[in-house]
Amino acid sequence: MVQAYCVKCRKMVEIQNPQQVTLKNGRPAVKGTCPETGITVFRIGKL
Repeated sequence: MVQAYCVKCRKMVEIQNPQQVTLKNGRPAVKGTCPETGITVFRIGKL
């Protein structure tokens, strides 16, 4: 699984429901939700 930093939990968490997205400049990224708080977390880089 991919991890991302949750600003609400202040720690690295496993991304729940990861979706691969592309930024405007063409770089890949992963977007999903935090399993503990439910807020959106984001990580630049491949899945």
